[in-house]
Amino acid sequence: VLTNAPALSDMFPESGDRLAHVDISAWADLFLIAPATANFIGKAAAGIADDLLTSTLLAFDGPVLVAPAMNDRMWANTAVQENVSRLRERGFGFVGPGKGELACGDAGPGRLADIEDIVAAVEEAVADKTAISGKRVLISAGPTREYLDDVRFLSNPSTGRMGYAIAHEAYLRGADVTLVSGQTSLAAPFGVRLISVTTAAEMADELFAAAPDSDVIIMSAAVADWSPKRMPGKVKKAGRTEWNIELRRTKDILAELGERKKNQTLVGFAVETENEIENARKKISEKNLDMLFVNNPNDFGAAFGTETNRGYIVFPDSVEEVELVGKDELAGILLDRVERLLSDG
Repeated sequence: VLTNAPALSDMFPESGDRLAHVDISAWADLFLIAPATANFIGKAAAGIADDLLTSTLLAFDGPVLVAPAMNDRMWANTAVQENVSRLRERGFGFVGPGKGELACGDAGPGRLADIEDIVAAVEEAVADKTAISGKRVLISAGPTREYLDDVRFLSNPSTGRMGYAIAHEAYLRGADVTLVSGQTSLAAPFGVRLISVTTAAEMADELFAAAPDSDVIIMSAAVADWSPKRMPGKVKKAGRTEWNIELRRTKDILAELGERKKNQTLVGFAVETENEIENARKKISEKNLDMLFVNNPNDFGAAFGTETNRGYIVFPDSVEEVELVGKDELAGILLDRVERLLSDG
């Protein structure tokens, strides 16, 4: 009823000229087993084919993805782990299991992976390999927080959605992705290595440490340009009618990455409220960038916090306008241009 398709369970269906497991195995692009029990994993590892599921698996010659689900002690059992290792050696992919409350009432590893993670793993498994496949991609996202005292901070309205969308799309294209993110409400994209930071200084440290081993660096984070001199504790309002705050420049991460660049593709993001293209070209030259996306937050659909964006992709010798699109679509457009740079280089 839910799929508007038959649910197959018989090895020898009453109708049809061919065996069900042969038909299914020839039709599918990917074989996903979700949930996969300890019993199934053991059968698959041993090559047993005594029902429709295991017989179809033996007849299938494409990518296989397994999403285990079982009691935590069953998952930890030596026999199960040996079977999992055997299947991994044969090229089987695994997603999960997750940790949490289990059907039996216990808690621990063994929970079926989140549906969003399973879908992402399927997308990655069937995605076409491109110029960015196998590349190490370093991405920054989200806002930084610069603390005034122990409870107050300066920041900006960035949600991090753009950087997270790029990280997800890069993973689907087969890249090895590291995402350095400020504080956001977003869940880490499946398959992406997430490093959480708070301040601009922390973000700089993580990016500079990861940059030398990266092939592509995409700086979409909204890093604070100024940081206050932090006061200890909580500054009380009693007896104060004003509070003068001393601000100091933070490190220009993008410029320093440009100075350190060695055979890397470096992409920047910029927000400009006037002369967008002119200012973008200046930044490309000054910061040794290969490409920069610039937008005006005052334009319709391009404000902080929206699900859409619009602006210009600026190269050292050309400019491309991007009309209003969703951030997921924009991530694909930007990575298409990055792949073109990789191919040309």
